[in-house]
Amino acid sequence: MKKKDLGKKGENIAAKLLQRQGYKILEKNFNSRFGEIDIVAQEDDTLIFVEVKTRWSQQYGRPEEAITPRKLRSIEKTGQFFRLTNKGLPEAERIDVVAIEMDDDGKVIRKELIKNAE
Repeated sequence: MKKKDLGKKGENIAAKLLQRQGYKILEKNFNSRFGEIDIVAQEDDTLIFVEVKTRWSQQYGRPEEAITPRKLRSIEKTGQFFRLTNKGLPEAERIDVVAIEMDDDGKVIRKELIKNAE
């Protein structure tokens, strides 16, 4: 499976997981000059920027281990821009991570929602 296809599949799995958890998906793949946010969602009165990491091997560690402080800063800056372009959003916000691991056949062997990934 190509990296781009794996990422897209992971984002779709993550969106379904988030919806089952009561999140409302506002936007997928929000891009700005500051970076990209995989999923922008809302849970109750909190705006959530979601980073999705999907892996089919632990050769480079668990998916959530790939989220660096630099990546978190990029999400924060991109989130600020999202706020500027979308009015009426809740004031509270956080960054969540959805970590997904798949086997060689593309079957999900682990999916985990990690709230407040800072």
